[in-house]
Amino acid sequence: MDEERDRRARFERGMAVLREIDGEEARRVLDTLADVSPELAHQIVAWGFGEIYARPRLPPRDRQLVTLGMLTALGGCEPQLQVHVGVCLNVGLTPAEIVEALLHAAPYCGVPRALNATLVAKRVFAERGLLPVVDAGRAE
Repeated sequence: MDEERDRRARFERGMAVLREIDGEEARRVLDTLADVSPELAHQIVAWGFGEIYARPRLPPRDRQLVTLGMLTALGGCEPQLQVHVGVCLNVGLTPAEIVEALLHAAPYCGVPRALNATLVAKRVFAERGLLPVVDAGRAE
């Protein structure tokens, strides 16, 4: 019984973190897994957000920059990038900062991956009415 109570508590802690950074959009990811792997959905929430994301040493803004870089470097993670670009905006990153982070990724993980990630970000920005993004950091 204690194991089940602990499992539920970890899930609820993770859901609280997830709701805080992603609102009700978080539920969409869980719903897509409900009929195929509810356990994966549980672990993403309980472990990924309840244990890892909730750790106090990095604020959500910094965690999202790290996540953005890793998903860009991995490649093939465009659906997850779409979610996390939205979360980046939710935790206070600006479109210009997101674009700069993706530009910074180019020499480390390659232009094609940085380009793919930037195009995902562009779609999210467009959905939120945040285009155009001006590159104010460009040196003349």
